[in-house]
Formats: sequence, C-alpha cells, structure tokens
Amino acid sequence: MPFLHERLSNGLDVIAETSESAVSTSIGFFVATGSRDEHDAIWGTSHFLEHMVFKGTPDITGDDINRRFDAMGASVNAFTSEEDTVYYASVLPEQQDEAVDLLSRMMRPALRDADFETEKLVILEEIRMYDDQPPFGADDRCRAGFFGGHPLGRSVLGTIESIQALDVGAMRDYHQRRYAPGTMVLAASGAVDFQALVASAQRLCGEWAPMPSTERTVKPQPRAAARPGTERIVRPAASLDYAVWMVAAPSERDDDRHAARLLSILLGDSSGSRLYWGLIDTGEAEHASCHHQDYLDAGLFVTQLSCATDDVASLRERIADIYAAATRDITHDEFTRAQNKLASRVVLGGERPRRRLFEVGLDWSHSRTYRSVADNLRHVETVSLDDVRRVLAAWPLDGAAAAVVAGPGEAG
Repeated sequence: MPFLHERLSNGLDVIAETSESAVSTSIGFFVATGSRDEHDAIWGTSHFLEHMVFKGTPDITGDDINRRFDAMGASVNAFTSEEDTVYYASVLPEQQDEAVDLLSRMMRPALRDADFETEKLVILEEIRMYDDQPPFGADDRCRAGFFGGHPLGRSVLGTIESIQALDVGAMRDYHQRRYAPGTMVLAASGAVDFQALVASAQRLCGEWAPMPSTERTVKPQPRAAARPGTERIVRPAASLDYAVWMVAAPSERDDDRHAARLLSILLGDSSGSRLYWGLIDTGEAEHASCHHQDYLDAGLFVTQLSCATDDVASLRERIADIYAAATRDITHDEFTRAQNKLASRVVLGGERPRRRLFEVGLDWSHSRTYRSVADNLRHVETVSLDDVRRVLAAWPLDGAAAAVVAGPGEAG
C-alpha cells in the first residue's frame, strides 16, 4: 500500500495510503483540536463547531450538503474527541472529486447567528441526554476525577453553563485559529487518485490563510488520580449499576503502549479474557472489560463493570484480585492468544479503507508519522511476555483510581 504525501504552499498536508485492491475511497479532514485545547470560556466549542460545519457554507445550505452526500451514496459522519475533530466520507472511487469538493467547502462554514442559536438547543439537549445515561455521564466524571486540572479532564460536550454562555463570535474566532492549514490534514485511503486529490486540495484549500502555530497545553502525565475514591450517581430509571474506574497507563508517545494494549486484551477483552471467564461467563456481570486509552501525553487503563447493585462492591473486589493475580501468573499460552487476537485485528482492520483512514490520518495529525499495516503488525509481534509483565509492574491496575458508580442504588 503506497503512502503519498504533498504539502501545499500554505502548509496543508495532503496524504493518502492507496490500494489497488480496494473498491472504495475514504476521505477525511483531520483537525488537531479538541476539548483539551479549550478553556472555561469556550468549553465545548470543538464539539459544537462540529455540528455547525454541517449547517452550511456561505453558498451551500445544510440541506444541500445532506442531499449531495445522499446523491453520492456516501457514508459520511464526524466526531470530536479530547484531541481531534474529524470529518469523513466513504464513497465509490468515481465520487472522489465531488466528496473532496464538498468536505473542503464545509471546512469554511457560514456560522450563521440563527443556526448557532438553533444548534445550541440541540447541544444542550445532548448534554442532558448523555448525563442521564450512566455510561456516558459516569465516564466523563471519572475522567475529570482522574485528570483533575489536566486539560484532558474536560468533557468533550462542555457543560450546560459553558454552552449557554458561549457566543457565536467566540466560535468564529476559535474556528479561524484552529481550522488553519498547519493544524489540518486532508487524508484519503483505499482506491485513491492522489494527483486528483492534490489538485482538488490546491483548488479548494490553497487560498486558506496559514495561522501562527497554535501550541497545545502539554502537562506531565498524572500517575495517580487527582480525586481518588468512588463517586455515586443515582439514576433511578437504570436497571443495573454501571461502574468505571481509571488508573494511569502509557501514553501514545510511549513505546510501552503496545504492551499495554495487549495486556488489556488479555485481562479484559469482550471474550476469552480473564474478566470474561471470571465474571461474564459465570453470569455474575452483564459486562466487565478493561481497555487501554492513550493520548499524546497521557494514558489510561479503563475498567468498566455492569451488574446488579448489590454485587458492585464484591465484583470490584474480584476484579482487583484478578488484576493482582496477573502480576504473578500470566502464562505464555494466554499471552500468545492475546497477541494473536491483536495481530488479527490489525490485519483485518488494514483491509478496510475507513479504518485505515482513521489510523493514517490521526498518526500524521499527531506526529507527522506514517505507519503501515506491516509496521503495526511488527509492533504487536515484537511485544514479549516480559514486556507485558514489566508494564503491569510499572503501571499497576490496582493503583490510585478515580471511580464512579451510576445506577439505581442510593448514594452512600
């Protein structure tokens, strides 16, 4: 899969991983901005702006955007995270130019006053909806409890108060600063005509004005929860308790992230892991998992549990015992199973243009680095059992944790 790269004179990077065997094309704009780049007065702007991009440009209405994508047969969407905002479309190869044209124009939205006020109501309702759903509200509170004042502790959605106070002028200023060539990447994967992609980018994006470099706030990795302990959120309508707790783990820039990911599969994958056999297969929990989440300068091991209210305390103790036992008795056989599972996911994901779009686009956006499927597979295959044991010792899953339990049980 050849990787191609060209930088426009204004600093916009255009990249593509092409494949002769692919029968679809995935295209996306990767904007290096998210909730960690906000402050109190503009908290939630990145996500709010994602919504506004779909409301139209000075010469294309929001309805026209939807109709044009629909006429292409495109699969189109966007997402905002703590570190990125991404807009993408998957289309037939013959629709590449039209998809790039539409996505590029969307990156310069109208941000009309009337649309802003209407969409603000949508955002406020979204915040209320997620806050009322245990997994979402609990995850946000747990992350805030772990990170404290670190920029990664900010909820992507913002708060009711921050969104109500936000004005369209602040959003326009944020867009001008963050949606500039130096913080954006146009990426494509699959059946890509790269020269046509570059030509489209030059025509549509070549006049975008570069902005001075916008430095991100980078702070030392928290090694312990800012607010350790357990917070209880009462949700009377819930049928089960949902518990989540977080401890420190390797960051995206740490080579140990590969061993950390493998460790999380061994301990808490959705099937065949220690948590699966110990709690789900026995019928004691509806869900029990552990996953590794990495950011540019921080990482987390996130443990999630769904079960009856009366069982939360005892099952959390069981999970702690499972984690403690892993420091002594991980076998070569279960390590090999987890390694094979991770390797299979890397290879199978490499056959999907959209999956590769996200991997290639985010890698380039974060570090101007390209990693092929073979590179990713090599990282998995070179992890050893000793590496996993070392990570488990250096980043203990029974370390100081921020925990939240949401469900029908009474606050204690």
